[in-house]
Amino acid sequence: MKIIDFFKSIHFKLILIFVLLIFVAMQFITVFFTSALEDTLVENFNDTLAEQTDLLEYNVQEELTQSRGEDDNTVQEDIDSLLSQFANSGANNDPGHSSPEARVIGSNQIILGTSNINEQDIVNNQSNDDLVQRALLGNTLEEVRWDADSGHRVSLIVRPIEEDGEILGVLYVRSDMSSVYSLVNDISSILIAASVIVLILNAILGILLARTITRPIADMQRQAKIMGEGDFSRRVRVYGNDEIGQLAHSFNQLTLKLKESQASTEDERKKLSSVLTHMTDGVIATDELGRIILMNKRAEQLLNKNSDEMEGTYITEALHLSETLTSSDLYDYNEAIMLDFSSEEQDFLLQANFSIVRNEDGPVTGLITVLHDVTEQEKIERERREFVSNVSHELRTPLTTLKSYMEALEDGAMQDENLGPRFLQVTQNETDRMIRLVNDLLQLSRMDSDEISLDFFTVDLSEMINQVIERFEMINKDKNIAFYKEVPSYPVYVDMDKDRIYQVFDNVLSNAVKYSPDGGEISVQMFTRADAVDVEISDQGVGIPKESQHRIFDRFYRVDKARARNLGGTGLGLAIAKEFIHAHGGKIAADSEWKKGTTILITLPYSVINKAEAGS
Repeated sequence: MKIIDFFKSIHFKLILIFVLLIFVAMQFITVFFTSALEDTLVENFNDTLAEQTDLLEYNVQEELTQSRGEDDNTVQEDIDSLLSQFANSGANNDPGHSSPEARVIGSNQIILGTSNINEQDIVNNQSNDDLVQRALLGNTLEEVRWDADSGHRVSLIVRPIEEDGEILGVLYVRSDMSSVYSLVNDISSILIAASVIVLILNAILGILLARTITRPIADMQRQAKIMGEGDFSRRVRVYGNDEIGQLAHSFNQLTLKLKESQASTEDERKKLSSVLTHMTDGVIATDELGRIILMNKRAEQLLNKNSDEMEGTYITEALHLSETLTSSDLYDYNEAIMLDFSSEEQDFLLQANFSIVRNEDGPVTGLITVLHDVTEQEKIERERREFVSNVSHELRTPLTTLKSYMEALEDGAMQDENLGPRFLQVTQNETDRMIRLVNDLLQLSRMDSDEISLDFFTVDLSEMINQVIERFEMINKDKNIAFYKEVPSYPVYVDMDKDRIYQVFDNVLSNAVKYSPDGGEISVQMFTRADAVDVEISDQGVGIPKESQHRIFDRFYRVDKARARNLGGTGLGLAIAKEFIHAHGGKIAADSEWKKGTTILITLPYSVINKAEAGS
């Protein structure tokens, strides 16, 4: 792996580039020098050969044209002498190599002589060489041929020997050029060896030079890796003041700024995390596709989901909106959306507000959703609407009755001795009913605003209950209702506002009487405990359905609204009783069974006197 990484590194690439540049330069120099040397040597060889040929041509021409006596040598002997001298002069000029070979051919194509002692048998034979034939026609020929027998290149010079336009013969000179090319090959080998040595030296030099460049770069690469892991404490070593040194210095400056920026970002992240954690509203952040990337603790609580489980989930799925909306649809919502997460056991409503996150250049990068629990607000708003509706209805009913009877009286019913008094009685009853309703509303309003004051006195609760029961026995004789009581014969003292508690028992017993059938029984029992006293008031009325029992202390709530209005109730009696009992530090509850009756349990704490007596 390290070897593969080395071949991919910039270090190797610099060395390779450096060596390749030198290699190309050396090859160019070698080829150029070898080619020039070859051309020079061949040119010198040909010039020397041409000079020798010129001299030989002149001498042969002299021998062929001079007059000879009987005692003189023959032409062939003189030519052999010239050719022998030519061969010896070539060997002296180029020792160690074969000398050029020369032939003299007569005009009749008969070979008159040759300088090659090994080919003397061709003398006086006819030459069939095409070059000779062309030279006899007056052509001077110079060319280089490949000798198949020796495998060497040879230089050929074939010239006609002329005098006064008459061709006396042909001079054929042939010289082996192997010595020239052998010298070129030797010099090329030397250059190649020198190139290899230079390449090796340059490779070593390239490694050393590349290290001066790659070492600071490798150091910066290691620093970048460490910075990627979050460590900004290390600094890059500055090796010089060149461009790479300046880059290293800039890299160190960048590291310092990144460290400061990360510290600032981390502080902001912690602050944001703290804000999100302690927010009373839930916050959900998504990416540009609407997938959840962040949820604070409150959002997890509201949705009853874990942020790790919800990460990557579309916001519409998390908010149960996927059937009607897509994530992109939420970008256009400027108003809040009400989300209903209610179950059979309890109501649960959330209000969702959406805010788009954009870059400076405009594209949407995400969505911020703020969730607010509005269950209580909606409940209060619903109760307010119901309260206003109930008050309006409760006031409208007696007012409508009053208006009808007043119009009847105005139309003449007043003159009727039977109708007049009865109609006046109805109007008086309805007026009293409205007064009671208004008084109850004012009383609840004062209690809500803490404007009502309680005057506490130590009162014997046993005596008070006996008085209340006696009163109801007197005023309800016509309904034939039996009152059963079980009250201690000894005093039970409670600190209370007597009028308020009297009103509580009056309201509870009034309801018991209203909803009890003729001939029914109402039971009032009082039980003393260690720190409080319990009073149970039970009737045999229609009872309260189980699903409605938790609401009987709500204002204006009635199980049977039509019957309650016919009985003259305002729907505020138990609500007022609840507020007064709580103001005394007590409790009030209801236990009922449909069509079998209802029991109201009232608990009040003892007075200081009772506690002192219990302690003694």
